[in-house]
Amino acid sequence: MDENLLTQTVSVAMTITRSYLRDGDTAIDATCGNGHDTLALAQVVGRSGRILAIDLQKDAIDASRQRLAAHQIENTDFVCGSFVQLETYWRAWTETLVEAVSEPKAVVFNLGYLPGGKKNITTKTEDTLFAVQQALSVIAHGGIVTLVLYPGHEEGAREREALLEFAAQLPASQFHAAYVKFPNQKKNPPEILWITKK
Repeated sequence: MDENLLTQTVSVAMTITRSYLRDGDTAIDATCGNGHDTLALAQVVGRSGRILAIDLQKDAIDASRQRLAAHQIENTDFVCGSFVQLETYWRAWTETLVEAVSEPKAVVFNLGYLPGGKKNITTKTEDTLFAVQQALSVIAHGGIVTLVLYPGHEEGAREREALLEFAAQLPASQFHAAYVKFPNQKKNPPEILWITKK
């Protein structure tokens, strides 16, 4: 049941995110992992859209590249590095493109550790907060930042609390935040936080 709940949670998060995207849009996958979210974003923005995918681990970048290649997706570029450099990567990437791209309509974070990877390599609270602030500065008005949270481990619980506190303090005139927690579960399932820019 936990695995199904995980799959459903990530699917719900992506369904909401996809509703903000159209053909030709730009998006950022800040934690591309094994490429599932990257693929979903790349498919919805189509051949005329662009995706920037970031991950700290080379294994994740390689897995994502393979997943997209298997689906003949060519609208995605990858950066192997920490998402604490998200805005720097974004600015540098846009300068390398032949055609200008619009501000990203979505930035996606799937936090925690790489599925099937080393569990001691996980996102850190301070880094995540810094990256989310950058994401909110680069996304287009009407865009969305989506975060899948994993409070079932110690750092994930810290991360969740810090992000909820951060979201609650955002000016309501500029941002709207929504949070979904799944109650009455024996183990802490993933949760979802969305922040939209007005």
